[in-house]
Amino acid sequence: MADNQEKISANYKALDQFIEDNNYSSHDLIAVLHEAQRLFTYLPEEVQRHIAKKLSIPVSKVYGVVSFYSFFTMNKKGRFVINVCLGTACFVRGSDKILAEFEEQLGIKCGETTEDGKYTLTSLRCVGACGLAPVVQVNGKTYGNATVETVKEILAEYQEQ
Repeated sequence: MADNQEKISANYKALDQFIEDNNYSSHDLIAVLHEAQRLFTYLPEEVQRHIAKKLSIPVSKVYGVVSFYSFFTMNKKGRFVINVCLGTACFVRGSDKILAEFEEQLGIKCGETTEDGKYTLTSLRCVGACGLAPVVQVNGKTYGNATVETVKEILAEYQEQ
């Protein structure tokens, strides 16, 4: 618990230093939010309040930006973030069935995190690898030509980690 508090405190200090070093103001909110998400991995209410105070802007403005842009998240993610591409090329090759298989294997729905905090399952519209369709990414590692059968193999890679 103490280690976690120290890490959170260090993240706030690093964020404050980032803002100061770059002389950021309210006009730089998106850059500050990107750095905060990199440090904290998500943007909970406390972090949004801190940013609002540091940039002298209303919390509602911070929340508005966080909730508008899909690349910001207010929910804690698992250690392994699984993205299933649902873009056209992947979808016509069965990525919806692959997503359903991940949901079945993990016992969660798309957009959720397993209770143990190990996996977060999400979808995205295109990863730009249509020649490898259907595509699954885990923490940025790309798995091309995925099938319902390869879901177990993909998960097995991360089981012991």
